Amino acid sequence: MKAAKTWVVIADGARARLVSAEGHGEMLRVVEQREFSADHRPNRELQDDKPSRVYESQGETRHGVEPKTDPHRELKRDFARIIAEALEDSLHLKHFDRLVVVAPPVTLGDLRTALSEAVKASVIAEVAMDLTKIPNSEVARHIEDLIRI
Repeated sequence: MKAAKTWVVIADGARARLVSAEGHGEMLRVVEQREFSADHRPNRELQDDKPSRVYESQGETRHGVEPKTDPHRELKRDFARIIAEALEDSLHLKHFDRLVVVAPPVTLGDLRTALSEAVKASVIAEVAMDLTKIPNSEVARHIEDLIRI
């Protein structure tokens, strides 16, 4: 019987990497150098200098209008969709059978929303932690009690 291939996606709103988990207690290894990063400039660089102005319904009074969405937050949602698309492609190519998602709570929610039903079905664990700055050799120590590979 062939052993199931388990991938771990470690992400936050601007960085992500895919690692392959093999055996219990063994080190994780980077999968084909699949690392993602996004350039998330501050909101002040993403928006106009001044908010839009509108006239009051009566009279000549004008006032500023705040945008309805946060452009920085939208960039993070877009980044989650990019990761989800890459995972969808890899699942169809049978590069992995099981998936573990490790991300801070907000990013975890974005990924849940972006993942296809097929990829969601392969998820065996979700870990609400930010491990993007932790080396692969230490990631296994953080998640080995939560999942059995």
